[in-house]
Amino acid sequence: MAGLSFRLAGPPDWAAIWPIWHSVVAAGDTYTWAPDTSEEQARALWMPPPPAVTVVAERDGSVVATALLKPVQPGLGDHVANAGFMVDPVAAGGGIGRALAEFVLDEARRRGYRAMQFSAVVAANVRAVGLWESLGFEIIGTVPEAFRHPTAGLVGLHVMHRSL
Repeated sequence: MAGLSFRLAGPPDWAAIWPIWHSVVAAGDTYTWAPDTSEEQARALWMPPPPAVTVVAERDGSVVATALLKPVQPGLGDHVANAGFMVDPVAAGGGIGRALAEFVLDEARRRGYRAMQFSAVVAANVRAVGLWESLGFEIIGTVPEAFRHPTAGLVGLHVMHRSL
């Protein structure tokens, strides 16, 4: 995607990540974290220590999206990756999420992960489910009524998986 670049984030990037993180989580319709999660808690969740890595997508020198890549489990399960993705709501819908997802999938392969698993994709988030399916993920199960969606009520959380 023209004008979009990706890189690993460092501590100074948090100032640009936080407004995106806050607006996405505060909406209460895509992540299970409390909408009023504090900045300190958010930073600990989104920028954990290695082997996790946080990624930013930049356009014209501004951070427009971010992702977190980490093992889904420690120890004997650390060959399967988990990731989270957030696009600035102002920039959403222009292909940034797909481009970031492709970058993170490549980064996961580069780091030796054998598969990627999402454990809590909100079933009502049809854009995300469609994106993941178009990138080769399958719904391998759904936890019924596991998410309190602000407008749809109780909805399922999909477990999605793909080999790398």
